[in-house]
Amino acid sequence: MMVLYSGMTCPFSHSCRFVLYEKGCEFEIQDIDMFQPIDVSSLNPYGEVPILRERDLTLYQADVINNYIDERFPHPQLMPPDPMQRARARLFSYVLNREVFSHVRLLENRNATEEMHNAARNKLRDQLTVIGTRLNAGAYLLGEEFTLLDVSLAPVLWRLDHYGIELPRTAAPLMTYGERLFSRPAFIDSMTPSERVMRR
Repeated sequence: MMVLYSGMTCPFSHSCRFVLYEKGCEFEIQDIDMFQPIDVSSLNPYGEVPILRERDLTLYQADVINNYIDERFPHPQLMPPDPMQRARARLFSYVLNREVFSHVRLLENRNATEEMHNAARNKLRDQLTVIGTRLNAGAYLLGEEFTLLDVSLAPVLWRLDHYGIELPRTAAPLMTYGERLFSRPAFIDSMTPSERVMRR
């Protein structure tokens, strides 16, 4: 059985839990309290969660884990079957990592200064507002198909109140999109008690 070492409030761990529930996998969760961290360096040399173990395979980094789960359990498929669309999805994932998740990592870093956190909040708000303009073309980031891109972004949108970010009115399509993600049964099931209270 797969074991996911998962931070109880970590947005990247949350995305892995979301994928596992979306796929209907059998798995076990080992909760890691990020405020009293357990040493996971024997599983991940960077000492970070999420970490997935299955038999003699150990994976870390949310994108790597989520892509493995999607390929290991192909139904429902969460990456486009068409090579060109799949390439577009991977490119968009790269953009999200550079323009969104880099700021999320800074906000999650308790050692960063308040000035650094404020700068990250402003950049994250601006980038999400830009992403919201793409949503006029369909229900999800790639159109009508729910993909790993949506899985990775949903935990960030859920945490906006927690991060102290208020989006402008022009980002209304993004929040409508967020509500669509939050209503998925797999998203609801994937949340820890600590995550459930992050959003007003």
